[in-house]
Amino acid sequence: MLLACVLVQLVYAAYFFWPFARRPVEAASNELGPDSEPVSIVVCARNELDNLRNLLPLLLKQDYPAPFEIVLIDDRSHDDTYLYAQQLAQYYPEKFRLVTVDRTPDGFAPKKYALTLGIKAARFPRLLFTDADCIPATNQWLRLMQRGFAQKNGADLVLGFSAYTEAPGFLNQLIRYETLLTAAQYLSFAWRGWPYMGVGRNLAYTRACFNATKGFASHIRQLSGDDDLLVQDAVHQHQRVAVVAEPSAHTFSEPAATWPAWWRQKRRHLSAGRAYRLGDRLRIGTFVFANMLFYLATVLLLISPNNWVPLAVVWVLRTLFVSAVYARVGRRLHQPVSVGLLPVLDAVYFFQYLALGISLFLNRTLRWK
Repeated sequence: MLLACVLVQLVYAAYFFWPFARRPVEAASNELGPDSEPVSIVVCARNELDNLRNLLPLLLKQDYPAPFEIVLIDDRSHDDTYLYAQQLAQYYPEKFRLVTVDRTPDGFAPKKYALTLGIKAARFPRLLFTDADCIPATNQWLRLMQRGFAQKNGADLVLGFSAYTEAPGFLNQLIRYETLLTAAQYLSFAWRGWPYMGVGRNLAYTRACFNATKGFASHIRQLSGDDDLLVQDAVHQHQRVAVVAEPSAHTFSEPAATWPAWWRQKRRHLSAGRAYRLGDRLRIGTFVFANMLFYLATVLLLISPNNWVPLAVVWVLRTLFVSAVYARVGRRLHQPVSVGLLPVLDAVYFFQYLALGISLFLNRTLRWK
């Protein structure tokens, strides 16, 4: 059982993760590219005034030759978001638009309803999304994400990478490792032709793609999934998906500072997985289950001293290979991994994945901000 689990992990690492980490370098931002299409950057915010003061000036300074606008959706905020947005609208009337949500209809997911209003208000057919608590890595973010639409002979949806900033403490190490491993899965799967999710902190699609999926209609009452379930619907409608993972096209967010906050965040993110297509659930589930079973089998084998030597050999070989692959993916995404801490992070990650699954099975109650 242990060897079978290791074999599955090696197959995923060799077929998905390692080739993705060694894929050809994407065109640099200073090279000529398709930058002539106007873009609407859509941001949904609820009581995010301090974060918006960091984000919006950086969006306004994006180096993009074609026209672009920022559509800010003020989703029932109680702080001074509206006043700050009004000031920006006066200074940048051509680049900044404000959409105000006073109330959400009963039974509708608040963020999906707010995003729908923002998309309807956007002037341009290309839409780029990020969250209020994010910042773009560079002023080339908009340019590089839009170049993703030139892939696949004309992509309809572009997946980007959103990282978390580095901070002291084991929780931060775990969050950044989990983010890296999740990105390795959804980006490499998409690169291989099996896209299944994206992150709303760095995601782009066309209005035609949004209309093809009928917006968020299939999951408008589900709290999570404004990003990954939309990707699911888009793939079902044969929309073409591209990947842009160059460091200059990343966004960064502040990670959860406490274990309870991170736990609530992960529960909300993981809850959307129940609505994935069967093939996607099998691919993701096989990888996750093989890793979890690997650790459970290890615990069982430790009971018998006769198994310690072969167990140690398998562990060392598996850890060296997996560490090399994950470290290579981390370098490609400019997200360094602490190789010495990786075995601990890996074990904690998959045990918390099991705990999250049990938690969602026992209690499916979720909440938005």
